[in-house]
Amino acid sequence: MSVAKVTEITSTSAKSFDDAIALGIARASKTLRNVRGAWVKGMKVECADGKVTNYRVDMKITFVLTD
Repeated sequence: MSVAKVTEITSTSAKSFDDAIALGIARASKTLRNVRGAWVKGMKVECADGKVTNYRVDMKITFVLTD
């Protein structure tokens, strides 16, 4: 039997939503062991002078607890 925990994070990228997701999962994996999945809860962009400057994602990261 496995027990999993979920934590929420926010990640930002100047490139794309995909990059923000990848950066967030990579960073979470440095601190959390056994990351098994992520649910993108929301997406948002920051704008300046009529152009997108940053892509932001809010995610729920699932990781399995160890004994």
